[in-house]
Amino acid sequence: MEEEPRRADPSDRPTRSSDTGRSHGSGLVFLLITLALILAIGFFYLSKGRDDQRADRLTEAANSVDDAATIVGDAARNAADVFRKDNGSGPN
Repeated sequence: MEEEPRRADPSDRPTRSSDTGRSHGSGLVFLLITLALILAIGFFYLSKGRDDQRADRLTEAANSVDDAATIVGDAARNAADVFRKDNGSGPN
């Protein structure tokens, strides 16, 4: 008579070290995200009434750099499209 193959009991398996540390890692990530959110809300709450001209100038300068980078990126894309079209390669 044939014996049925014995199935392994899940409780007999040794636990991996990665299985045991998983809950602590997710709790730490949650704690860090919560702390960052509280700090960000506090920063905006404390600085919302301030009229800081230096910060405004810095923001305008950053926007100017962003606009310039967008223009350069568009010009590079257009040049690449023209090059591909002239070269006969690419989808165009």
